[in-house]
Amino acid sequence: MAGRPREFDRGLALERARDLFWTRGYEGTSMADLVNALGIASARIYAAFGSKEALFREAIEHYESEEGGFAERALSGAKGIRSALEEMFREAIALYTKGAKGCMVVSSATNCAQENEAVGVWLAQHRKARTQSIIDRLSKAKRSGEIPKHVDEVAAGDCCATLLHGLSVQARDGVKPQRLHAMVDSFLTAFDTMIERPFDKEQRF
Repeated sequence: MAGRPREFDRGLALERARDLFWTRGYEGTSMADLVNALGIASARIYAAFGSKEALFREAIEHYESEEGGFAERALSGAKGIRSALEEMFREAIALYTKGAKGCMVVSSATNCAQENEAVGVWLAQHRKARTQSIIDRLSKAKRSGEIPKHVDEVAAGDCCATLLHGLSVQARDGVKPQRLHAMVDSFLTAFDTMIERPFDKEQRF
């Protein structure tokens, strides 16, 4: 008589899947990899999560509700806009350089094969939503008078998002935290200058 299957901890399995996808990416993770990492048969993985894609999506949602939610926490806090942005960047560096994994949403599927295009589009939507949350926080600061009216909050938000995503890439490339923090220092200096005086777009080139 066959023995009873081992007790299944769904939460632990989800965390292990998250770590695997985070390190290897969506397409770089096979079902065999998941079976090995989770320690359960593929049939049980399918029964619990539905499919590899469904498991990946749930792993991303778990990431964003936990460690990956640092940006939303910083932006929604009671701090001023400059302090909120600095907190967001500093927390990003701390997370991205832990194991040099970068941001899971940025690095786990940037260029997908055609059969996985839906995953790539879905992740792009997550990245765009994060960018919009930064723009919204800048807009709020502009309405309250915390930053002057001449500031283009959309351009500033896009700049912040570009730096945030760039920090992820640099962290995965093994760039040391000190250099990443220096990038943030440079950005904050530029941000201070931007809110002090208007930028003359006619002199851009």
